[in-house]
Amino acid sequence: MIRVLIADDHRILREGLKQLLAESGDIIVGGEAENGFEALDKARKEDWDAVVLDMSMPGKSGIDLIRQIKDEKPKLPILILSMHKEDMYALRTLKAGASGYLSKDSASAELVKAIRKVAGGGVYINSNIAEKLAIGLMPANDVAPHTLLSDREYQIFLMLVSGQGITEIADELNLSVKTVSTHKTRIMQKMNITSLSGLIKYAIKHGLLEDGEETPE
Repeated sequence: MIRVLIADDHRILREGLKQLLAESGDIIVGGEAENGFEALDKARKEDWDAVVLDMSMPGKSGIDLIRQIKDEKPKLPILILSMHKEDMYALRTLKAGASGYLSKDSASAELVKAIRKVAGGGVYINSNIAEKLAIGLMPANDVAPHTLLSDREYQIFLMLVSGQGITEIADELNLSVKTVSTHKTRIMQKMNITSLSGLIKYAIKHGLLEDGEETPE
């Protein structure tokens, strides 16, 4: 049997995933976590065949959580289950140590297959992301500017183009306004873009906004 830990802050979703996996015949949910700190604690204390990890949870989450789990349990496969479409974060999670990335929209059809793949030592990604990974191996001057941002810069970039202000971002990420402003400046420098409207146009052109997301006026 494949014993997995499910980490997601929505109880209803966890219940749905457990029901889905119960029908697989070879996967058992051995534990649950509703925030990043609980996920890290349970990953650290018990043995798992795989962790199914939500990208955005209260407390520690995202790239930072992936890296910490892999630092402590380097052989533990992590499958990211995220509300964000693959283009948003998949490449960065894989580079941080995740073994697979699956959008929640695809979970009902692909979750069982994805867990089996990562638990068996494989990597689970769709063909679009595989192509982008290959492109990511090209020289830096041949890749899109947003791929050159650090993980924190990319996170703030996405928040800026979705309409969040500097103060709002600072509060959400528990950073100072000055720090966020510095990140914004570095983002614009690295991407060679001089205005917020330019960043938004870039995000739209490269499909980096969520489907249906309204852009700021």
